[in-house]
Amino acid sequence: MSGQSIEVAVGYVDEPDGSILVAAGNDAGWARNLDVEPACRVAIGEERWDATAEPLEGPDLLHAIRELILKYGTPAERLGQGPAFRLRRR
Repeated sequence: MSGQSIEVAVGYVDEPDGSILVAAGNDAGWARNLDVEPACRVAIGEERWDATAEPLEGPDLLHAIRELILKYGTPAERLGQGPAFRLRRR
């Protein structure tokens, strides 16, 4: 982790509680950064907000992977081989 801000485009799924789900392939640096520092900034269209990344495990991880595949199609980015997170507004 460099401590520098980076901007990445990732697929996401909206959850009923206002959070979003994101997942990474097994070699995504941005995901490793969130493991070390969970504070992040989300930009969707014109909307911007600060968030905290919560790592997903077990049934929550499977739910995130399933929903991302249903939304975007086949797991072209090796979804399920890397970490997934719930991003909650701060």
